Amino acid sequence: MRKLTVIVPVFNEVNTIGPVIDKVVGLDLRDTELELIISDDGSTDGTAQAISEAGSRYRNVVRTHTSPTNLGKGAAVRQGLALATGDIVLIQDADLEMDPGHYDRLLAPIVDGRATVVYGSRFLSGRNSVSFRTRTANRFLTLLTNVLFGARLTDMETAYKVFRIDVVRSLKLRCVRFDFEPEVTARVLLAGHKIHEVPVTYNPRTPLEGKKIRLIDGVDAILTLIRCRLT
Repeated sequence: MRKLTVIVPVFNEVNTIGPVIDKVVGLDLRDTELELIISDDGSTDGTAQAISEAGSRYRNVVRTHTSPTNLGKGAAVRQGLALATGDIVLIQDADLEMDPGHYDRLLAPIVDGRATVVYGSRFLSGRNSVSFRTRTANRFLTLLTNVLFGARLTDMETAYKVFRIDVVRSLKLRCVRFDFEPEVTARVLLAGHKIHEVPVTYNPRTPLEGKKIRLIDGVDAILTLIRCRLT
């Protein structure tokens, strides 16, 4: 039986982390064993208590790592990778913008041996309510990725990234914040792996609803892509 490790990096998501855990644990993964790693990146809003309450309901599935300070999404994901024991690793954000109901389509290309890395693209289905600003920024970053690394991606910045464990652990990842997204993509492509994309739905939040990514994160993504290409 194969084993799936789902890593959930979380920072101050007290209202959504419990439902995310319930949704992931409640999935029917058939012949796949589930390991759910919650990587709390120094939350201060009650998220830790919500994680503890959810974890007590699923003691055989949920593992938790808590950072004493807020380091960034990349650091939280990398800590989860260090703890993972599955054959396949899937990154799941804690904000419910992405639907865990898509796990079957995300896992299928790896399970079938057609891919080693799978991204869930928000722009393949054509049914997502992505703002013009977000769509434009993502198109630019994705185009830059394709030009620099010879790829044919439609959504480099997607939160849904799935890897065979040996592939992601072979990468030399250093970024600690949102620049994890371009860095891991660049390292995967530089290592010669093709990224397989599947369509996923997306329910975006606004900054008032808790959206954390900022304009400076887009600048960091550009610099990260260029740095990875040059080094």
